[in-house]
Amino acid sequence: MKKFILSLLFAIIVAKPETPVLPLMSKNHSSEVIASKEINMNYRYPVSSVSNIFKDNILLNLAYLDGRVTSSSQINWEEINKPFHSEFTLQPNEAFAYHNTILPEYKDRVVVTTKARFNKQDGFKTDGYLYGDGVCQLASLINWAARDAQLEVAQFTNHDFAAIPEVPKKFGVAIYLDPNNQAASARKNLYIVNNQSQAVTFNFDYRNGQLTVSVSKVV
Repeated sequence: MKKFILSLLFAIIVAKPETPVLPLMSKNHSSEVIASKEINMNYRYPVSSVSNIFKDNILLNLAYLDGRVTSSSQINWEEINKPFHSEFTLQPNEAFAYHNTILPEYKDRVVVTTKARFNKQDGFKTDGYLYGDGVCQLASLINWAARDAQLEVAQFTNHDFAAIPEVPKKFGVAIYLDPNNQAASARKNLYIVNNQSQAVTFNFDYRNGQLTVSVSKVV
């Protein structure tokens, strides 16, 4: 009887299914970074108090983008300021728009936005000028990386009215969302279309005060 019980236990242990293992990427495929740009988040404006507001607004915008925050009630500034990695992927012909008010010609292609309105209700800060100050700097960094990756990019407003530290002037883009003026808001947006034959991934890495935006593709 004892031998029977031991044999039964052994059979159960052997038959127990292993923990599922996620499939690994084929050895014939690897990820290639085709563009990478970074900025120092501790210097976003010459006045330190304003620079800190810009930094918080940029990091909050990224938290909305990757879903860590979906409403102002979820904002924890200590958590938002911690190092993180996030990403999104565009399949061929899919598009990213910086905010949700989109021009008709991009409506059917946009699959990703930052999902924020950059206002007080969303928890964005103000330096006394407007809520959400600083998000244009993030948009400009994304714009710079996307153009360097030779993706299709459309912008209709530049950021000539103010310099953006570490970002060349020609890549500056002005972002604004006015719920009462959708036609103007749709043009104060940034549109990026994946014109490649394979998927591309935008990676966001925040480490040691540096924010890096890189674009990679499977090769």
